[in-house]
Amino acid sequence: MSNLPEEHPWRSRFDAAIITAREAGAVALGHYRNLSALTVESKGVQDPVSEADRQTEDVIKSRLAALFPEDAFVGEETGAEGVDPSRGTWVVDPIDGTQPFLLGLPTWCVSIAYVAHDEIQVGVIYNPVTDELYAALRGHGATLDGKPMGVQQVEGLDQGLTGMGCSSRTTPEEIGHIAQSLRAAGGMYHRCGSGALTLAYVATGQLIGYVEMHINAWDCLAAILLVEESGGRVSPFLRENGVTGGGPIIAGAPGVFTQLASLLP
Repeated sequence: MSNLPEEHPWRSRFDAAIITAREAGAVALGHYRNLSALTVESKGVQDPVSEADRQTEDVIKSRLAALFPEDAFVGEETGAEGVDPSRGTWVVDPIDGTQPFLLGLPTWCVSIAYVAHDEIQVGVIYNPVTDELYAALRGHGATLDGKPMGVQQVEGLDQGLTGMGCSSRTTPEEIGHIAQSLRAAGGMYHRCGSGALTLAYVATGQLIGYVEMHINAWDCLAAILLVEESGGRVSPFLRENGVTGGGPIIAGAPGVFTQLASLLP
């Protein structure tokens, strides 16, 4: 997106999100390479948090506050500060996929979104392990490492893999219903432990869709813009849940969106 005009209203925030994601990713990666030294706590069942999450969010929060003091902030670890409809808001997950991170798996990422005028304007996801950066600016497409992305052009769930999210907020019965419905439609599911990354895989066309009964705003807002700017469809998550809430999400190629929606109980 080097051809963006300098006077674009969100250009400075787009550039800052990319730089900040890389800086924060470097901090998280340092911890990832020395996991035995981490202090890990539990926020609930299957919901760990480590000092890496907190330090990474602190890096993001302090940099964005210094650059854009007028903006509000929502972070998974530090919560919401200054959120008001009249202000732009950064929505951040410093390490989406904490469990894979703590297990030494490569499927985790830094997720940074910027919301203004009731729309996601900027979405950046960075996987430090693979050094892959996904970026989107509303109205200007989405890229992976600077190359344009696009969703798959498919018409059936049997034509690819569908990402399926799961958390302690989802019942076994709900998960069973989704998996059974997907298999009955000839599909197969994929789960990597990071909702943000899995949605990014929809934007690249590696997956044809993603469904989850409950995902938090900081886990998905950046990725939602990636999917939309890659030609995909996404359920109205922001309108229904705002920048601090959570709820169901459906995202995918236009040709299978209705089929994806039918998977949820």
